[in-house]
Amino acid sequence: MISVFIPYSGYEHTKRTIENIRTSPLVSNIFLLSLNKKAEKIEGTKSIEIDSLISGKTLEQVLKHTDSEYILFITQDNLLDFGQFSLERFYYVAQNTGAGLVYSDYKEIKDQVSYPHPVIDYQIGSLRDDFNFGYVLFLQKTALQKAVESTNKKYKFAGLFNARLKISQNYELLRIPEYLYSTIETDKRKSGVKLFDYVDPKNRDLQLEMEDAVTEHLKSIGAYLEPKFDKIEFGSDNFKIEATVVIPVKNRLKTIADAIDSVLKQKTDFDFNLIVVDNYSNDGTTEKIKEYTKTEKRVILVTPQRKDLGIGGCWNEAVHHDKCGRFAIQLDSDDVYTDETTIQKIVNAFRKEKCAMVIGSYKITNFNLEDIPPGIIDHKEWTPENGRNNALRINGLGAPRAFYTPILRKYKIPNVSYGEDYALGLMISRDYQIGRLYEPIYTCRRWEGNSDAALDIPKLNAHNVYKDRIRSIEVLSRIRKNADA
Repeated sequence: MISVFIPYSGYEHTKRTIENIRTSPLVSNIFLLSLNKKAEKIEGTKSIEIDSLISGKTLEQVLKHTDSEYILFITQDNLLDFGQFSLERFYYVAQNTGAGLVYSDYKEIKDQVSYPHPVIDYQIGSLRDDFNFGYVLFLQKTALQKAVESTNKKYKFAGLFNARLKISQNYELLRIPEYLYSTIETDKRKSGVKLFDYVDPKNRDLQLEMEDAVTEHLKSIGAYLEPKFDKIEFGSDNFKIEATVVIPVKNRLKTIADAIDSVLKQKTDFDFNLIVVDNYSNDGTTEKIKEYTKTEKRVILVTPQRKDLGIGGCWNEAVHHDKCGRFAIQLDSDDVYTDETTIQKIVNAFRKEKCAMVIGSYKITNFNLEDIPPGIIDHKEWTPENGRNNALRINGLGAPRAFYTPILRKYKIPNVSYGEDYALGLMISRDYQIGRLYEPIYTCRRWEGNSDAALDIPKLNAHNVYKDRIRSIEVLSRIRKNADA
């Protein structure tokens, strides 16, 4: 019933995984996917030489060697221990639902202790190429075959990603919320470090392929947007201030002064101010801000009447304030602008490109503002022609973010404290062009106080579910936009 494909690099743990798999009578053949011609042969298995575990060519090889109804494809060379009747469970669910791909929760073994690692449900907006299916994909052969045969491009890096996108067009991608296997996690980096993998310059070729695959997918489902944008005309408004920096803050006594100082030292050819929305700090942050308001009229302290606001809600308070300027520019309460030219450069970009939103580039530092890896985050994957389509694949758009204020007042910002900026960028890009600055004009501090520095699995899953939902809303909105055009 099942053909099994396992990545093989010659490690002893593969033999243990195979012994475990062989206990199921459903398994017909076990194939080792190897990059090494000289890899040791394991009795009772067959070897297939591949160029990459995730290439389109490898999937063609998998289909060529599969004579069963289902394929169990292991995506990483880890030790896997399948639980009681796990393969039977995969098989039962796939057969009875007709799903094209089935995956499950799993357990991680750390220092000989087993910890649960739930994953999340797939949805139409789960377009990230790093969506976590775990390490086991249970594929219907027919579904995979249709996906591979309908692809006319030779993907070296995006083969598996492209296949699951195509499978999702015709089949369910179904999660079993049960811990069907255990594995030893090999990537032990914190969530705040993994966050930047997709913008690593060494992954540029991979990113281009992933963009191509998701663009083709969006075209297939009617969600692709051509590079045609609504026009923005500045000057028809009555703003007294050209630009406003917005800082939402709660309990950032250690960093708020640095942030405010970096705004006040800005040099511009126009008037600007700073609105600090203090969300009921109780660590001395409020008093620190008030010190500035006594001597600096450009600093405006706003305390919301509501006590249920997230970061997005605080932004709404600032944007709808009567002293907010024509352009609203982001600064997080623990970050700083790189130098005194940041605001001027952002406004210049608005004036030149006539866009609704401008996003800059930033560099990563530690708390003491010393550069740390990965260094500069410039999001060069963005292009004016296809940026808003590729934005549905990646998990962020960059910083600092700046907006034409009337657009923010029209759209409203989700009242959450994670992903609100990404949701806004997707909404705006549906209709308007986004301008980009590729030089670092912003300094992002990474320290233990960051909200995403070291997330546990439930919190990380909650963040990913929310962003996938944002993308689902956006995909459906774009499908409707195209249908109404």
